[in-house]
Amino acid sequence: MLQHLHIQNYAIIDDLKIEFSDRLNIITGETGAGKSILMGALGLILGDRADTNVLLNREKKCCIEGVFSKATAPGISDFLLKNDLENESELLLRREIASNGKSRAFINDTPVSLQQIRELAALLVDLHRQFDTLALGEADFQREVLDALTRQPELLQQYRTVFHQWASYKKELDQLIADEAQAAKERDYQQYLLDELNALALKPMELENIDQELTVLNNAGNIQQTIDRISFLLRDAETPLLPQLKQSTLALQSYASLLPALASLSERLQSVHIELGDIADELQKIKDQCQVDESRTDFINQRLSDGYKLYKKHGVKTTNELLEIQHALSTTLANAEKKVEQRVALEKSTEESRQALVKLADRLSTERKKVAPPFENEVKRLLTRVGMPNASIQVQIKDSKANETGADQIDFLFDANQSGRMEPLKKVASGGELSRLMLCIKSLVADSIELPTLIFDEIDTGISGEAARQVGMIMKEMTATRQLICITHQPQIAGKADAHFWVYKEASGSTIHTGIRRLNEEERIKAIASMLSGEEPTAAALANARELIHS
Repeated sequence: MLQHLHIQNYAIIDDLKIEFSDRLNIITGETGAGKSILMGALGLILGDRADTNVLLNREKKCCIEGVFSKATAPGISDFLLKNDLENESELLLRREIASNGKSRAFINDTPVSLQQIRELAALLVDLHRQFDTLALGEADFQREVLDALTRQPELLQQYRTVFHQWASYKKELDQLIADEAQAAKERDYQQYLLDELNALALKPMELENIDQELTVLNNAGNIQQTIDRISFLLRDAETPLLPQLKQSTLALQSYASLLPALASLSERLQSVHIELGDIADELQKIKDQCQVDESRTDFINQRLSDGYKLYKKHGVKTTNELLEIQHALSTTLANAEKKVEQRVALEKSTEESRQALVKLADRLSTERKKVAPPFENEVKRLLTRVGMPNASIQVQIKDSKANETGADQIDFLFDANQSGRMEPLKKVASGGELSRLMLCIKSLVADSIELPTLIFDEIDTGISGEAARQVGMIMKEMTATRQLICITHQPQIAGKADAHFWVYKEASGSTIHTGIRRLNEEERIKAIASMLSGEEPTAAALANARELIHS
């Protein structure tokens, strides 16, 4: 619950501190004194967006701090652990707004994001403003009311988990089916391309190699003639080179003993003779291998022609690129077969998930239908208390397409005057009726949602007299297990306060500031009497105020 609120430099508030009671806190004051400004400041530490226009003094930062007790609030310890925040007996929520518009949020003096402070605030406080009565007509709010009354959050969470699992399977399956349809359009052509490549049965670098071989074959005759001419010079001419070199070598060797230099030259001539002999032998072997082969030439020409056509078709320049395409096509077509198996398995998982979802949706619907009649009866009883004895509410639950909250379409139907015509709430209820109805509903779901603090900003709009007194009594009853903070203009409600705060304006030099103070009993009597009869309360109003406080 909210124990302490400290506001600095916000709107027309200079520095304000409030210590709240743990039960019913009533805030009253003249129109324009700053009651709604208090709610605006409180909204900042609950996660509302900041605006530099709220700065009273633009030379200073704005700071709002709220100290909360978390003893009875569920889920907070898990939140603090999840977000790596200190788990203390009290929670300090703080917002700071700098003059440059930069806003910062803190939990227990640790900087956090705005989303984090919102999540924590949602576990601590329910802030109801005047315009929030419009939420009564929204389907989400109506469903949340029923779900709170069922007291089965685990069932709803289990349903949501299965729903998201089913939705994920369904999305994946739909995409797979779409991919299959697209692939089917391309599969025949891909198979044709693969068959072409398979039929050619290329080997790595084959086209490059046979292109080189073709060049040799086309020049085989010239190569043979050249080899014959060189062989003739070496061995078969009238004065062949090899025999002459041999004779020259022998001639030098005969004088090698006389001149050592001739011995060296003789050895070199002998080496040249041997080397030229080896060259002659190698040339003959090459000649034997380099034969004119027209059938082989025709074969290579045809294979190159087929290969170059595929080069052009696929926009590549090498054999290996064609082989990569062949492998890719083969993989794609093989994967298409695997995707069929994958789709069958995914269809099974999707259907199993859908069946589980249907069962959980049925359980959710059953629980909602179970709590609807007692909810209708209790709301009618409370509406009678707040001056609407002829009003009634009916919960209409219809089947709908499954979403993350179930498979129910929930509508609150309303009849304010026993007309016999139940119409959607948002179409027929007036502002005052919505305010009272919201209070009745929140009083019923308060225990279920287990929020430690409820805040009502002028929820009593459009009521007075006995209806206002009953609203005050309902609020008082709600404080048996939680804290309430209520801004009101109704003396009947103010009379039920455990702590009554008066908001006022005061002049400080040339500026006007908002102040607040807790009233003692005599001050409360005078304030409530003023609410009853005007600024100068009569004796009767004072007596009436005293009765309201002590009744």
